[in-house]
Amino acid sequence: MRKLVLLTVLMVAVACKEKPKESAKEAEEIVETKVQEEESDWTILFDGSSWDGWHIYSGREIEEAWSLEDGAMLLNKTSEQRKGGERFNIVTDKEYTNFVLSVEWMVSSGANSGIMWGVAEGEEYPEPYITGPEIQVLDNIDHPDAKNGTSHQAGALYDMVSPSQNVVKPVGEWNHYLISIDHEANEGSVVLNGVKIVEFPVNGEAWDAMVANSKFATWEAFGKFKTGKIAFQDHGEPIVIGYRNIKIKEL
Repeated sequence: MRKLVLLTVLMVAVACKEKPKESAKEAEEIVETKVQEEESDWTILFDGSSWDGWHIYSGREIEEAWSLEDGAMLLNKTSEQRKGGERFNIVTDKEYTNFVLSVEWMVSSGANSGIMWGVAEGEEYPEPYITGPEIQVLDNIDHPDAKNGTSHQAGALYDMVSPSQNVVKPVGEWNHYLISIDHEANEGSVVLNGVKIVEFPVNGEAWDAMVANSKFATWEAFGKFKTGKIAFQDHGEPIVIGYRNIKIKEL
């Protein structure tokens, strides 16, 4: 009888000892599957080696104003190369409604750019900012617009919502944005370098109130397109602006 009890105890002990190993393996597999599923949710918008999926705003192909260097797209058009103050904003070929955009950006001293969504193309809209709200990309130190209030500084929903704090890296270093736009939940946000710095509504009365209190109050087409293209702005200065590691997750 004593031997039988001892054998039973040993069997239970072995079973208990083996179970955590099995659970740990299962947990590993679950985590790995989840990571793979999360990765598959993202679509690469820029692979660092071609302009596939992009064009100059208003329908032209990418010109020499932008170049591909070390896996990044760089805007470096000089004033002398611009005819009549022309701009070289670039936009996605595809339109998006609800999404999370992941992108790294870098500016040289005095640079100004922006990332816009809900952008419509057409002869009646000469610039993407006529329709598309903008998340500011800026040198907060040396560009004059930074002196026009925090709603004009890097990370801001331009002229409407200021960043809660300044977590921008120095000029010449790469920053990371996660920009979320969700019309179903009526939520927008900006995470800069791992810190959520801006939250805002994207439609309805609250959105209309923000627009009414901004420079865009009388712009009839501004922010009116829930579905539109994503644009990277050429502000016109002869300075370097870079974007890389661009991907999107549609919600």
